[in-house]
Amino acid sequence: MSITTEVTLLLRQCIAERASDLYFLPYQCSYQLQMRTATGIELIRTLPVELAKAWLNHLKFTAKMALSETRRPQLGARQIEIDGQLIFLRLSAVGNFQNQESLVIRFIYAQSGQMQYVLPKQFSQLTALCQQRGLVVFAGPTGSGKTTTLYELAAQLGDSKMVMAIEDPIEIFQTDFLQLQVNEAAGMTYAALLKVGLRHRPDILIVGEIRDEQTANVAARAALSGHLVLSTVHARTARQVPTRLSELGIASATLKACLTGVSYQRLLPTKAGAAVLFDIYDPTQGGNDNESTWQQNLARAVKLDQISLATQQAFKNG
Repeated sequence: MSITTEVTLLLRQCIAERASDLYFLPYQCSYQLQMRTATGIELIRTLPVELAKAWLNHLKFTAKMALSETRRPQLGARQIEIDGQLIFLRLSAVGNFQNQESLVIRFIYAQSGQMQYVLPKQFSQLTALCQQRGLVVFAGPTGSGKTTTLYELAAQLGDSKMVMAIEDPIEIFQTDFLQLQVNEAAGMTYAALLKVGLRHRPDILIVGEIRDEQTANVAARAALSGHLVLSTVHARTARQVPTRLSELGIASATLKACLTGVSYQRLLPTKAGAAVLFDIYDPTQGGNDNESTWQQNLARAVKLDQISLATQQAFKNG
């Protein structure tokens, strides 16, 4: 079997599992191929070093990366069509301290609307919050489905509207949106793209991540000017999000005026497959009245027989 055929079969396997990432990682005197899906990372197979290098070189060649460079960071891109579905691949390679090259492939799928929710009414609650416009921010660990949530909300609310997405990198391919990708080496930062993007007069803005003061303040100003801005930020709970945004330089008065909704989410193993559970917080209401908490939502999911007691215990701290 040719290398091209073997690599294509590997990519097909990942796509069939709806993997988000594929890793080629040096391990002792071999390479481990690991796949990240909604349920976590799993080992696919172990390859001899020489075979792994041949596969790596094939992938790098098809992504227009330099084959002679095995140590410095490299980025590449390609696309593949599987059963009529076009999937974009983003490749990132770098060598470790022993000059052993590693490679990560990110799979970018078309928006499928296949996200499942532990408590479906929560998505309706988020949709209602987004109707108010302003800034709606999501927190949660990597792989918790935040980007998918942003895209599903924008798709549901964006009928006959201009939707713009700014990400680093683009994670979901959506033909109905104007999608811009961050390229800091070319000066295309989140903040710079946001400023330029606002001239296109979008109705809905997706900002992949608020990661610095400049981006935070441009996003806040966009929300104050009547746009719906959907974004993510690093925080361990929904209640910590306003604090984190304050640390990123948004003045308290501005934050109070622009922040419409906050949500923390995790992708949980349920009895019907992986599904998202939210902890939604409406800062415009003040205090904790009529707010659910993460622990209460977990308990409700157990009561409805959506998750097990073991899952409740495993995710009790978010």
